Amino acid sequence: MYVCLCRGITDTQIRKAVQAGKTEFRQLKQSLEVGAQCGKCVRMTMAIIAAELDKAELAQTPLYYEVA
Repeated sequence: MYVCLCRGITDTQIRKAVQAGKTEFRQLKQSLEVGAQCGKCVRMTMAIIAAELDKAELAQTPLYYEVA
C-alpha cells in the first residue's frame, strides 16, 4: 500500500528500511524522503516503524522459561 503519495513510497519500502536498521523517522526521511513534502504520511510511517520494532522484539524474546 502507498503510504506517501507525494514520493510514491510504499509500506514495504518502509518495512525493509526499518529491518535494515533505519529505526528512527529522521533516518527514513533522509533515505526515502518520506514526509518531506505534505507530511500526511508521517503518522502512518511512525505506526509502521513501531510495528516493525515490536515484531523484532518479539522475535528475540524466547517463548520459554529457563529452569535452573
